[in-house]
Amino acid sequence: MNSRQRAFLKGLAQNIDSTFQIGKNALSPEITEAVRESFNTRELVKITVLKNCMDDPKSMAQMLAERTGSEVVQVIGKKIVLYKEDKDNKKIILPN
Repeated sequence: MNSRQRAFLKGLAQNIDSTFQIGKNALSPEITEAVRESFNTRELVKITVLKNCMDDPKSMAQMLAERTGSEVVQVIGKKIVLYKEDKDNKKIILPN
């Protein structure tokens, strides 16, 4: 993913609400599976890390991306945005 595509996805992510919240249990297998399943219906997922979670949001974003086969678009504070292209139902057309 190049910088133009990343900037485009960041712009789209501003207008969506967080789909998931990660709390004190951090990155449980249930959360990972829920994020993986959410990519069946959407290509862009926004996640909020709550204040009671002591793990680093950047490392959690990287781990989630590896486990779900997605890409980290951005991590700002306690917000994580992930993108995974849907080959069958492509809704987001990335610029070149």
